[in-house]
Amino acid sequence: MSTKETLIKKLKDKKARIGILGLGYVGLPLAVVFAEAGFHVTGIDPDSRKIDSLAKGISYIPDVKTAAVEKLVKSGHLTATEDFSVLKDMDAVSICVPTPLRKTGDPDMSFIMSATEELVKYLHKGMVIVLESTTYPGTTRELLLPTLSKDNEMTIGEDWFLAFSPERVDPGREDWTTINTPKVMGGITEACGEVATVWYEGAIQTVHHVSTAETAEMAKLLENTFRMINIGLVNELAIMCERLGVDVWEVIDAAASKPFGFMKFTPGPGLGGHCIPIDPLYLSWKMKSFQYNARFIELASEINTNMPRYVVSRVLDAMNDRGKVLKGSKVLVLGVAYKPDIDDVRESPAMDVIGLLQKKGANVEYHDPFIPHIHHETDGWQMDSVKDMMKSVKEADAVVIITNHKEYDYNSIVESAKFVFDTRNATRKVMDESGKVVRL
Repeated sequence: MSTKETLIKKLKDKKARIGILGLGYVGLPLAVVFAEAGFHVTGIDPDSRKIDSLAKGISYIPDVKTAAVEKLVKSGHLTATEDFSVLKDMDAVSICVPTPLRKTGDPDMSFIMSATEELVKYLHKGMVIVLESTTYPGTTRELLLPTLSKDNEMTIGEDWFLAFSPERVDPGREDWTTINTPKVMGGITEACGEVATVWYEGAIQTVHHVSTAETAEMAKLLENTFRMINIGLVNELAIMCERLGVDVWEVIDAAASKPFGFMKFTPGPGLGGHCIPIDPLYLSWKMKSFQYNARFIELASEINTNMPRYVVSRVLDAMNDRGKVLKGSKVLVLGVAYKPDIDDVRESPAMDVIGLLQKKGANVEYHDPFIPHIHHETDGWQMDSVKDMMKSVKEADAVVIITNHKEYDYNSIVESAKFVFDTRNATRKVMDESGKVVRL
């Protein structure tokens, strides 16, 4: 049999050894899914805390249950190490490392390149590699392929195989998880895509095979650019409705009553998370090398980035209407996670809102049931979540709802607060005849 046929047989028989480079919010769930499917999986990560936690059978990712990790560790289907040399024994390797943006706005490829430079030391005949980290179209072919091809005489698509399959993790979801969210797979060659698809079909319910790695890379960016632009649209709509004296939330609900041709998006204090604020900017950055300005992306990014400043201006105006000044006032921010009911603050607009309130002279506190401590790397401030939330609600001159966690009792909050600014329409069901609540 050919190398390709031999590898496909090993993958189908679940005898292929799987390596996962990066054990974060993408890598660990993927490792667990492959292990639960019957593969023997080794996770590799330089963070000793993650390795120690997994050795004890404990999950550090909310979406992955400790019971599942414990069971897989005990059965030997899941192991973890800081030692990259184990890659020499792997048949299939998935790269799941971060790809943040630099402060200059260009993609930070350092994590991908570091992982790839470790991997190339142990690349061998009969290995398939899949990059999952979100990035710009062309990364797999232009960066990974040359790095992995250097100093060896193996032929891509015959001796070894390389593909791209973008992660589609939405933290906190229970309906769509790693195992049942369809995966897009595109290879450097047709054979690369075929081998990688066979591998992932051994654990993932649906794999959508596309013709090239670039198609798969672009598909991921389309998904998140679509969301970013539509969120930018409704954020601008919120600004327009405020000036027109129209309730933007009622407008959106009315439009959403149409059973076709409309998809509901809601405004908020800004974008957060690991994907939507960042991923479209990869595409915008890439297009600059083609002398093309991605105008929709740039405009939506501008609107969304300015939402924290708009929120603070609305809070200032609302307090002024009530005879209060923001400077010296006590402000309680409710929720700092970037979305409800998770413990993730990556790119959360709450950080900017808090920083801007402080610069206006407000005395700011926050409460979040999932996040006991926050710090702002750029501005250097840090704070702990208040212990007695309702006491702080009563004492605050303004309560600003940034994240609409389900466990908050909004009736009690509105009843106890002097003034509430609601950026998420979390208080929509609260009867407020006193006019305490102002919504975005």
